[in-house]
Amino acid sequence: MSNIKILVASHKYVSMPEDRNVYLPVLVGAGSNYKKGIDFQRDDDGENISYKNPNYNELTAIYWAWKNLKDTDVVGLVHYRRLFSIDKNDIPICRKDIEELLLDNDVILPKKRKYYIETNRSHYIHAHNELPLDELRKIIKNEYSEYLQYFDNVMNRRSAHMFNMFIMKKKYFESYSKFIFNVLSKLEHRIDISNYSIQESRVYGYLSELLMDVWLEKNKIKYKEINWYQTGDKHILKKIFFFLCRKFGVGYTHTHF
Repeated sequence: MSNIKILVASHKYVSMPEDRNVYLPVLVGAGSNYKKGIDFQRDDDGENISYKNPNYNELTAIYWAWKNLKDTDVVGLVHYRRLFSIDKNDIPICRKDIEELLLDNDVILPKKRKYYIETNRSHYIHAHNELPLDELRKIIKNEYSEYLQYFDNVMNRRSAHMFNMFIMKKKYFESYSKFIFNVLSKLEHRIDISNYSIQESRVYGYLSELLMDVWLEKNKIKYKEINWYQTGDKHILKKIFFFLCRKFGVGYTHTHF
């Protein structure tokens, strides 16, 4: 497990984890987000879908790694403001800890996000347009029927692994990437997002978060949950405000902070 690459997705220049042997900063949507002095790996290098970043979010970094990172044993993704840590110490997870965790597991994930009063489905449709989720289920039912019961189980649950954060042994990363990008490419041909708001047009990134647990459970992947921490402002009051607006049907646009 000598070659570990944890992509750190960002759309701007920010401070990054120091260990560049493990952490690889990636500028997503590089064509439109590049500014002089940003020395991150660009997601429009090699085979890529960088131009889809406004709709795919950090998935463009995952796609870049899937198609272009060849000599790796472990691939992961975190965000410039969300990082894995051990023991709630707000220090990025290091190579030694990753190697130890992957001795007995195939995937490392953030602890599940719990909704308590909503299912994953109801939480999604309170925040987003319902149609893409319904069309996604049709694709699973018609073309990936072996995944359907797991999809329905995940939608009816009240917790999920969110944020598209993970660290995976390479063969599992390959399997996961193939699944999500094949499914989402089919969805692109079934929905029209041309009139969606800027936030809502990020639909493929949002839906991919729900596909993680579907893939995990169908393929019986052995995983380990660990802590994660957020850098900068956490905007707790804003999150509560937007949640209540969505819950009671007030017309404010959902966003991630």
